[in-house]
Amino acid sequence: MNLIEIKDVDAPELEVFTKCSEPQLYRYFEPEMGIFLAESASVILRALEAGYEPLSILVETGRMEAEAAPVFEAVKTFWGEEKLESIPVYTAEKDIVTRLTGYALVRGLWMTMRRRKEPTMEEFCRGKKRIAVLYDVVNPANAGAIIRSAAALGMDGVLLSHASVDPLARRASRVSMGTVFQIPWAIATKEESEELNLIRLLHSYGFKTLAMALTEDSTNIDNDVIRANERLAVFLGSEGPGLPKDIIAACDYRVMIPMHYGVDSLNVAAASAISFWELMKQKDRYGSETEL
Repeated sequence: MNLIEIKDVDAPELEVFTKCSEPQLYRYFEPEMGIFLAESASVILRALEAGYEPLSILVETGRMEAEAAPVFEAVKTFWGEEKLESIPVYTAEKDIVTRLTGYALVRGLWMTMRRRKEPTMEEFCRGKKRIAVLYDVVNPANAGAIIRSAAALGMDGVLLSHASVDPLARRASRVSMGTVFQIPWAIATKEESEELNLIRLLHSYGFKTLAMALTEDSTNIDNDVIRANERLAVFLGSEGPGLPKDIIAACDYRVMIPMHYGVDSLNVAAASAISFWELMKQKDRYGSETEL
């Protein structure tokens, strides 16, 4: 392997790991496609299995055997031994890595990877029956948790508005436990995300739209009439402000989760898991009513 020991925290080749913001990574190093950082062995392994190309690795010396070895083997399996021998593998002691990044790396392992061409909204929606729509969800931890729930609970994909966080952002992919590389997703364009365009487009693709919102006409999420819809798009808003009023009003359904002890709402990630669970109790999809 192309092992490179790092002792200088200002080494220019490490700029991609240490100094670039994620928007810079998106286009700066690979203007045509962009790159991203995957953090921790479990996330990296899922990205490699999904076909993302490895470009470079940074690993704590003490993590070479336990965490990095399976990653090296996966690179060889999916990309060939020549690829493993050619990509730079930067190694450093834990104190050096911590100084490089400003904090201790999760499980001591990062990999830069090349992004892939993302599907258009129309391509993404084709053939899907249940999708989650993240409307201006900017918190990467919430986005990652919602994506993980969507994957685990049988949703067909995740659509994000243009202003939402990048699903491949380091924290989003880590919180998703790598499921961002398993479940289909797409980011709507700025024009598609303006005003009520997302809802209009989803309607044109045959979806009924559902807003998770606490309004006077909200119905209980445990609803067989809603489940009976062949195609449903579940809108989830950002933490705090939630969904805009015009989006809520334009959706076909407004749905709430019953609360107790005076609690008026849940974290959006928790609410998403409950809504996905309830909406996937669909009789005709699995032949009989099935709880995943």
